[in-house]
Amino acid sequence: MMTTQAEFQYTRQRVMAQMIQILIDEQHLSLEDAMDKVYKSEMFEKLLNPDTGLFFQSPRYLLSYLQ
Repeated sequence: MMTTQAEFQYTRQRVMAQMIQILIDEQHLSLEDAMDKVYKSEMFEKLLNPDTGLFFQSPRYLLSYLQ
């Protein structure tokens, strides 16, 4: 499935925001700690590449790679 750069960026940002919110709600992390956990992960680097298709995955599935 082909996506535009704008669609990719929007979807990726939406997934990352959902992941951060889940970490805050369920693991009781601060906003800063949740953002660090997501943005400093290897999985984040893979999310930057549209060819991986990870941005189509659910936030919970992606979080399983952080734990």
